[in-house]
Amino acid sequence: MDKKAQEVLRLLENDARLTFREIAEMIGISEDEVREIVKKAEDNGIILKYKTLINWEKFGEEPVYAVIDIRVTLTREKSYDDIAKRIAKYPEVHAVRLISGDYDFQVVVKGKSLKDVSFFVAEKISTIPEVLTTVTHFVLRTYKEEGVLLFKEEEDRRLAITP
Repeated sequence: MDKKAQEVLRLLENDARLTFREIAEMIGISEDEVREIVKKAEDNGIILKYKTLINWEKFGEEPVYAVIDIRVTLTREKSYDDIAKRIAKYPEVHAVRLISGDYDFQVVVKGKSLKDVSFFVAEKISTIPEVLTTVTHFVLRTYKEEGVLLFKEEEDRRLAITP
């Protein structure tokens, strides 16, 4: 992809609500060019999804997120890709990553409660024959998501000390 397409994609990645006209004005190309770049990116699987980032805590819901480290054993029949595809099919799973280090996969899971996530690990992940061990880390608080700070900078209320 050329530099114009890269600029269009970066703008959309930062704010998917931008119109083709706004993007065209920002970059200095025609609206039709932007439309063509976006269509081509969608058709080629470069743009996978348009997403809204929601702070559910402010809405009053408090879903439970967990990061699960998984160590697996490979067989002739089952590769990393095979295992990852199986794990990724569960609706509770938000991300599956092959990682370096002591574990093979990092899986991000969303549930309604600690119990939900615990059952998911015990009943679905741990029962996969290739899974050797898991370590579950529950997310206690998220401060930044998708590059967006989820808190406001608070004013320093401490009294100034003067000699």
